[in-house]
Amino acid sequence: MKVAMIGTGYVGLVSGTCFADFGLDVICADVDTNKISILEQGRVPFYEPGLAEKIEHNAAAGRLTFTGDVGGAIRDSQVVFIAVGTPANRDGSTNLEYIDAVAREIGRNLDGYKVIATKSTVPPRTGERIRARILEIAGASADFDVVSNPEFLREGSAVADFMRPDRIVIGAESERAAEIMKELYRPLYLIETPFIITDVPTAEMIKYASNSFLATKITFINEVANLSERVGADVHEVAKAMGLDGRISSKFLHPGPGFGGSCFPKDLSSLVATAQEVGYEFLIGQATIEANARQRQLMIEKIERAAGTLVDRSVGFLGLAFKPNTDDMRDSPTIDIIRGVIERGGSVRGYDPAALENARAIFGDSVTYCEDAYSTAQDVDVLVLATEWNEFRNLDLARLRALMRTPVVVDLRNIYDPVRMKEAGFKYTSVGR
Repeated sequence: MKVAMIGTGYVGLVSGTCFADFGLDVICADVDTNKISILEQGRVPFYEPGLAEKIEHNAAAGRLTFTGDVGGAIRDSQVVFIAVGTPANRDGSTNLEYIDAVAREIGRNLDGYKVIATKSTVPPRTGERIRARILEIAGASADFDVVSNPEFLREGSAVADFMRPDRIVIGAESERAAEIMKELYRPLYLIETPFIITDVPTAEMIKYASNSFLATKITFINEVANLSERVGADVHEVAKAMGLDGRISSKFLHPGPGFGGSCFPKDLSSLVATAQEVGYEFLIGQATIEANARQRQLMIEKIERAAGTLVDRSVGFLGLAFKPNTDDMRDSPTIDIIRGVIERGGSVRGYDPAALENARAIFGDSVTYCEDAYSTAQDVDVLVLATEWNEFRNLDLARLRALMRTPVVVDLRNIYDPVRMKEAGFKYTSVGR
């Protein structure tokens, strides 16, 4: 079975490559010819562990190809995945212009029955919109099915998430389309991965509800952490005890500077906007957005208190990406926090194992970029642990202390033990402890 993946961003490239690894013939198409050129040269336009090796393997086997001819890819495939960007509008709603463009391109190149499957994260009822756009071009007699097949890939572990997912969600209106989609995922069916077969709007809602719940869970434990600081409790012990409750689980109960990235902020805002469009006020979603924004400001204040003042103070940041094992800076909490430090009179040094290039595009010359953790600590008044990369977990504390102007550490990810840090001679501040 031939598959076209329209869009070679994070979702499209990971999904297309992993489908090829299942033995399918996959053609990844994109109107960005520069991106296609990069991929044809064997390079990957973003950092994701294990992806480059899988691309190389499947391209060499002839199962994975890249093209700038989107129409040709559509005509040559039985299943066409839409995996283009769905950026947020200013009001938080989802911009569907790229979805519309692909739908119209499908309409122009529909030459027989095809399954049109949406991988992009889209609001409920977008499937109806895609069908309408295709019919505008192809005519009422066009033979196709629209399917929703949301992805649940975590940056930094996306390949493993695709190959061994918690579940596969397929929203389809016909048995024919559902069976074709199940055949694509047959290797996962054989290892007893749960399959959820439902209608299209329900599948679209599952993705939004899942991400919004996780964002809410992160925000909840951050709120508990802030309260724990004020009453003398240890949020780690609180979270551990909560997580042992099978109804809650320990996942995503890790306090910090708030959630970021390309998914949670956008999806939660879009769900709130979708609710408004149908006349419903999604209160918990709105509260989560507001609390997450406040969390970043509280982290700026935490750094300022630890420093005494940020005026003429040098602050080093270890970690810039929104999470480890990715170079993604999109809506990273460090963006607001670093800008807040600079606005309050501080200067910033920063290091990240993968995200320095993307950070430069955001901060320009307002940040001094360093080559490792120790050069970041050179002559700083405060060192901030902002992203929990593994290489930051066992730093030489004596060396750090000798390099710093003043031994003040603000650990926004609770990587280190407070007692150990105190014994090492640091004034140490963490979150919720």
